[in-house]
Amino acid sequence: MVTTVNCPTCGAKVEWTEANKYRPFCSDRCKQIDLGAWAEEKYTIPAVNLPDELEDDQKPLQ
Repeated sequence: MVTTVNCPTCGAKVEWTEANKYRPFCSDRCKQIDLGAWAEEKYTIPAVNLPDELEDDQKPLQ
């Protein structure tokens, strides 16, 4: 039985096999779209419970 996943970019069904060199993407186009979004910083991870003030050793250098 072959495992299938949804392409993260377009949602198409993709077979997860060694023959699919673009996995988890369905194509080079979808892979490049995802890379472009990453390069433009469109993906973020929200911070939870950030301290109000950074400690001295965590402050950015100026």
